[in-house]
Amino acid sequence: MASVLESAVRGVLTRSILGVAALNRARAKMPDAPHPFLHGVHAPVDTEVTDTDLVVTGTIPPELNGSYVRNGPNPVTPPNPATHHWFAGTGMVHGVRLKAGKALWYRNRWIRGTDVSKALGEPVVPGPRGAFDTPNTNVIGIAGATWAIVEAGGNPVRLDEELNTVAHDYFGGTLKGSFTAHPHRDPSTGELHAICYEGQDPNKIRHVVIDTAGKVRREEPIRVHDGPSIHDCMITAHYVVILDLPVTFSMKTLLAGHAFPYRWNPDHKARVGLLPKDGKDADIIWCDVAPCYVFHPCNAYEADDGTVIMDVCAHDTMFAGSTQGPSSGSVQFERWTIDPRAHRVDRTVLDAHHQEFPRPNEEYIGKPYRYAYTVPLVTKGEDFAAASHLIKHDLYAGTRQLHDFGPGCLPGEFVFVPKANFTAEDDGWLMGYVVDTVKQTSALVILDAAKFKSMPQATIAIPHRIPSGFHGNWIAAQ
Repeated sequence: MASVLESAVRGVLTRSILGVAALNRARAKMPDAPHPFLHGVHAPVDTEVTDTDLVVTGTIPPELNGSYVRNGPNPVTPPNPATHHWFAGTGMVHGVRLKAGKALWYRNRWIRGTDVSKALGEPVVPGPRGAFDTPNTNVIGIAGATWAIVEAGGNPVRLDEELNTVAHDYFGGTLKGSFTAHPHRDPSTGELHAICYEGQDPNKIRHVVIDTAGKVRREEPIRVHDGPSIHDCMITAHYVVILDLPVTFSMKTLLAGHAFPYRWNPDHKARVGLLPKDGKDADIIWCDVAPCYVFHPCNAYEADDGTVIMDVCAHDTMFAGSTQGPSSGSVQFERWTIDPRAHRVDRTVLDAHHQEFPRPNEEYIGKPYRYAYTVPLVTKGEDFAAASHLIKHDLYAGTRQLHDFGPGCLPGEFVFVPKANFTAEDDGWLMGYVVDTVKQTSALVILDAAKFKSMPQATIAIPHRIPSGFHGNWIAAQ
């Protein structure tokens, strides 16, 4: 556990500490090898593009009226490779607008934080700022608006339907602290649940609930220590599942000038919390789990015996080696059985192949479910480079199917969009970007989830490379 002095210092993050960090950042020795998250499939693009002449192979389902939009880091000016971290890059959204069976446009736009606006020679976009004002991790529809979001003290940014930055906006002033990259919609209420944290406050996280009007109705503080990095959470019928795992704020990393000051901390106890959805800090049931790190749970639900079942992509460690991006020895798809009576989590491997970015049919969030869709990684997590296929897990049968996009074609996260009046869990469309590393082009690919191994339903060609990014969603037109 951090000392009282270190906790106090980290909570304040004084100007002098940030000055030392900036000085060390300028003095940092350049790496001998190219930065893995500034080259290859991760290399940033340097212009904003609008393409309206998109070639389509196959048939776009005419019921799809809206945009697929994905967010990711794309520095607006070249960063210092000696201290750059993938998670610290300027946010850029990439979107394709679909309507009446046609692809109307592709656009990519930087999120206009203060430094971005200045770099582009534009007026600064209005609205209050957090510690990081160019959210680079996710983009989601909330109450009829499109929002770019990030964790750790960054503020939400509202976008228009053409992905231009409208305002920095704390949900109409109803959000008092930071937000998250991963809110989860409760299918039974339509509300969004999130676990939020700020780098400046190592002793508190918050459970935030956003109602169907896009306003915060609950912002409940929860005590923690060491400043844990909590990238995601999950919900069940009655609980919010909190992941308090051994990646925590590192004053040493910050003072050394690194852009992302979080490191693996073996002294931080790994635990999972079950918070009743309208409960208080004292109501949380904390359960011990073997040390590991989880960016992304897929889903969770309550079993008949009172346990909570949660499926996750679990890394053995995270940020223990590299200061440039994610690094782990292994990552596998696991089922966690969380026992609130024994205060224990049992871990079972569902698939030992390296994989990340799990997504279900989100109409089944918090409920028993059968299918999960994941992106395989060709390495153990050092550079998050995808393989050329996507995985569909059948969790009832214990089997999996592969959809291969072809040599050199690398998929990102795919999102499930239910068909109108869907009748089965996999009765819907899967969509996401695929990068052709040979041709240096991209495509938005739409698969029929029930015919997973078949040819794509539609492929929308994008005549340039989209950098490997983080998270996207289907945002229905209003």
